[in-house]
Amino acid sequence: MTRSTLVKNLIRTVFGLFIFAAGVALEMQSNIGMAPWETFAVGVANHVPFRFGTVHVTISLIIVVIDLLMKEKIGTGTVLDALLVGNFADLIVRTGLIPLQHSILSGAALLIIGMILMALGQYFYMGAGLGFGPRDTMMVGLGKRFRTIPIGAVQTAILVVVLCAGWLLGAPVGIGTLITVFGLGTTMQMVFKVLHFDPRGIEQTGFVEFFRVLSGKD
Repeated sequence: MTRSTLVKNLIRTVFGLFIFAAGVALEMQSNIGMAPWETFAVGVANHVPFRFGTVHVTISLIIVVIDLLMKEKIGTGTVLDALLVGNFADLIVRTGLIPLQHSILSGAALLIIGMILMALGQYFYMGAGLGFGPRDTMMVGLGKRFRTIPIGAVQTAILVVVLCAGWLLGAPVGIGTLITVFGLGTTMQMVFKVLHFDPRGIEQTGFVEFFRVLSGKD
């Protein structure tokens, strides 16, 4: 890999994470229920003196530690995901460009668009090959340890646990939240199929290789 290719992949990663965060912001403003992980972050934010973005980043960093404890490979994209998505979503919401919805119909439309944008964001940043996000890495790590359980079921189990935790912490749970528990994976599969993309075939660039190429040593 050349340095110019690496820089292009880095730009693609940040772009993809921004698109993903835009989808998160749309889900938040749909006002019919957020995605499980965002529900959990809001629930935690209800009990600490920090904004949603800061809490989201903190949770992501904790998951990175869990990934490392499971001896899963992480890369620059993993860290960027942890640091940028929550803050990007927070920034987009605070601009006021996406009005808070007050009807189920418009909220559902915003939620669906949000899930599509999240899948598109995954396509861009996962395709860059600089490392999957902390949550995706954790899902794969757990899937390896419970091979008799389909990976989709592992993802759903994680989302259900996270959703319940967010609800117990006082986060609002609506019909949209329940839709995303089962709709996120389906939407992702549909978008990936249209784009002829399979993340399992992406060769990941680790930290060592990333910095060696960036410094011109390779």
